[in-house]
Amino acid sequence: MKKSLGPKAILGPTPVMVVATFNEDGTANAMTAVWGGICCTQPPCLAVSLRKETLTYANILQRRAFTVSLPSEDSLKEVDYLGLVSGREVDKLAAAKLSAFDSEVVDAPYVTEFPVVFECKLAHVLELGLHTQFVGEIIDVKAERGVLDHEGLLDTKRLRPLVFLPDRQAYYGIGSYLGQGFSSGAAL
Repeated sequence: MKKSLGPKAILGPTPVMVVATFNEDGTANAMTAVWGGICCTQPPCLAVSLRKETLTYANILQRRAFTVSLPSEDSLKEVDYLGLVSGREVDKLAAAKLSAFDSEVVDAPYVTEFPVVFECKLAHVLELGLHTQFVGEIIDVKAERGVLDHEGLLDTKRLRPLVFLPDRQAYYGIGSYLGQGFSSGAAL
């Protein structure tokens, strides 16, 4: 028999994402977010939910663009730091010894040290409660060659992305390959 846990936001693991925007003065800002993921295939869209108090929230509304980077396990300390402090108080990228690069396709920067970046233009804003969901249409995806397989697709073993378990507030890596989607259940 299952035990009731009540209404909780504990679905996980969730992808760990770094959302980057330009501040009002044109400087780069980045924050860690774990509420989000791909939300549409055509057009390709990514959703991320943020609290209104964040500087990134205001920046997305002003610039109508953002990027989402997927950091690797090697960047755990820097990624966690980006979620601990406010860009209103400190230049987080400089403090974490990270650098930003201006996107050529949207009005937002991205963190150069993270191997994968989704460049998004704001498509929809949905007020949910404590969080607001920003849906960005993916204009381009850029990836370091070292995280791609021989077919040019993202290789999870090479990327070594971070995931987050909300109920434990803990970061993890991803486990081993188990089977191919849309065919593993064909035998049934």
